[in-house]
Amino acid sequence: MLTAVLIARPDHLSDATVTGLASALQGSALRWLSPGEAAEFSLPARPAEFDATRATLLAEGIDLNLVPTATRRKKMLLADMDSTMIGQECIDELADMAGVGPRVADITARAMNGELDFEAALKERVGLLKDLPETVIAQVLAERITYTPGGRALIATMKRDGGYAALVSGGFTAFTAAVAAHLGFDENRANTLLAQNGRLTGEVALPILGRQAKIDALDQITARLALSDQDVIAVGDGANDLGMLGRAGFGVALHAKPAVAAQCDLRIHHGDLSALLFLQGYARSDFAA
Repeated sequence: MLTAVLIARPDHLSDATVTGLASALQGSALRWLSPGEAAEFSLPARPAEFDATRATLLAEGIDLNLVPTATRRKKMLLADMDSTMIGQECIDELADMAGVGPRVADITARAMNGELDFEAALKERVGLLKDLPETVIAQVLAERITYTPGGRALIATMKRDGGYAALVSGGFTAFTAAVAAHLGFDENRANTLLAQNGRLTGEVALPILGRQAKIDALDQITARLALSDQDVIAVGDGANDLGMLGRAGFGVALHAKPAVAAQCDLRIHHGDLSALLFLQGYARSDFAA
């Protein structure tokens, strides 16, 4: 048995759309998860017209996903940070402060879309930050970082129900430590920017945490907690997230680069991090305060 989950921006999902789609796909047990925002219904199998229907709804501002009904609730969240749990790419913000913003942002976009080798691209971008005062990190955190809506509720709700939350980023520990503490993650992993005499050296500590390191984190943390890959819901937006997204029971591409979204079964283009709870069958009224 499968569950079709429809998610849109608040007040964008109409009753007519939901009931009409459920009828067209011969769905049953229709349930609103959040009026005007998220709903679901059961299906016996994946409809032949699913891809075409999904594309039509996407153009109307609605995400349609299919999840297995029996294994929806997950015991672990594995999340990317930049452009996922927060709205920015931290290295781009540092680069802007260093006066090399456009150059670094272009490299970041290409790396996240899988056009460049992640490790080489990271080294090149960090090199452009050489001699930037280390104090700029705190300034960026205070003035430029915004949190993706739904993140705190996602973590609090899963942890309330016995889940574990890990933040695993190809970014930097100077940011993941603060973001993890703010949102309630149990642990965080990232790269370390090197500094000397209060200024960035333009280098990053080795080994660099990239795509494989995120897979390794999934393996290590699930082994430690006696969980399986199927117990994990992972979320990310870039090419370096594809390994963990492919391995997790639920791998969610959130506002992802086109090349990344195309390789993921679960895609959220219009919702926020609340979508990860809706996919697991939580109604908004079930969310932790």
